[in-house]
Amino acid sequence: MSRRVVRQSKFRHVFGQPVKADQMYEDIRVSKVTWDSSFCAVNPKFVAIIVESGGGGAFMVLPLAKTGRVDKNHPLVTGHTAPVLDIDWCPHNDNVIASASEDTTVMVWQIPDYVPVRNITEPVVTLEGHSKRVGIISWHPTARNVLLSAGCDNLVILWNVGTGEMLLVLEDMHTDLIYNVGWNRNGSLLVTTCKDKKVRVIDPRKQQVVAERFAPHEGLRPVRAIFTREGHIFTTGFTRMSQRELGLWDPKNFEEPIALQEMDTSNGVLLPFYDPDSSIVYLCGKGDSSIRYFEITDEAPYVHYLNTYSSKEPQRGMGFMPKRGLDVSKCEIARFFKLHERKCEPIVMTVPRKSDLFQDDLYPDTPGPEPALEADEWLSGKDAEPILISLRDGYVPVKNRELKVVKKNILDSKPPPGPRRSHSTCEPDRPALEEVLEEIRALKETVQAQEKRISDLENKLCQFTNGTD
Repeated sequence: MSRRVVRQSKFRHVFGQPVKADQMYEDIRVSKVTWDSSFCAVNPKFVAIIVESGGGGAFMVLPLAKTGRVDKNHPLVTGHTAPVLDIDWCPHNDNVIASASEDTTVMVWQIPDYVPVRNITEPVVTLEGHSKRVGIISWHPTARNVLLSAGCDNLVILWNVGTGEMLLVLEDMHTDLIYNVGWNRNGSLLVTTCKDKKVRVIDPRKQQVVAERFAPHEGLRPVRAIFTREGHIFTTGFTRMSQRELGLWDPKNFEEPIALQEMDTSNGVLLPFYDPDSSIVYLCGKGDSSIRYFEITDEAPYVHYLNTYSSKEPQRGMGFMPKRGLDVSKCEIARFFKLHERKCEPIVMTVPRKSDLFQDDLYPDTPGPEPALEADEWLSGKDAEPILISLRDGYVPVKNRELKVVKKNILDSKPPPGPRRSHSTCEPDRPALEEVLEEIRALKETVQAQEKRISDLENKLCQFTNGTD
């Protein structure tokens, strides 16, 4: 046997800890839909969770500070006519979230900073282009308003949310169901996994497959793939004997893996969550009760096992906080939001340090909320690295920025295919229609103003009652 030498790493002693009971989010009916997405999306302001909902699909948005028992009448985001399958916060606007649904549409929502009184039912924009259910959405990491969606029609569509238009449609690339899609660091390439057992690296603007690998894992169950900071591809899958396996690949030489490790025997698909600042990948399996984490380095064996966070309850889904939402004063390097059947439990990953000072080595500059490119610049061929910010003084989320959607020639555009809404046979005259629309817009603004006023008054009333107790 070879002598084991302890490897030097500042992340060797990372440990996970659940928060106290009063800092959990209780009484949430987490969705029971059978779909391998994380069901939870988090940013420095809000946590969003896909929930059970009668007559359509819905998700709940809670301000991070609103912990404890959630009121059963808490407003939901309801607009889809079938279950919601995936949600994703915009990396450049903490008040904008996209949702994908079985009803074949993608909707983009503006979430107010105050808690609304009623359900949010009107999306900022509805994106219609898929013919089957849409199970995957992902925002571009550096370009403003660019959103990717992948559906069970084997299409990947890129949208400009600012205009509501399709930018690109990647068709005839996938011959079967798409399992997952991931961007690289600057958003110039995509990695996709598919039921046809191929992992593909795609240049979306050239609409061509740059590299592909057949069966990186020999098992038949779903494979997941993400880009690492160095441009390598990290995959999770199954062996022929149904053991879970992880792999690290160089897309320039896809034949031989850089690393391939067997893990355990279990049915749950491993969802990888990657932190490029620390090069740590966290693996969470649906139905598992643990989170395993590994450090990816340029020394053999390249993927180093660090530790496992274990608990008693299995997870139904998992949210992963962006780096700018972490508490740097407590040396927190990751925060997960674990979904149970009826609650959401934050789990904090910490590097133990004696000093209370800011730890430069743990917190290199990290991607901030400012986009590096506009959608048109990216489409024309430009690439840009994310605009970085320092976390030395902590991160304060910016105020609500409204997402403006400018539709081009909306009156000339064709109606969406299929009988989605009944159109009357006689067309009303244009001026009358515009007057009605203007009136509706004014009424909406009045209702929103009144909702904000009611919310402010409720907050004041709470302060008074707290003061008199």
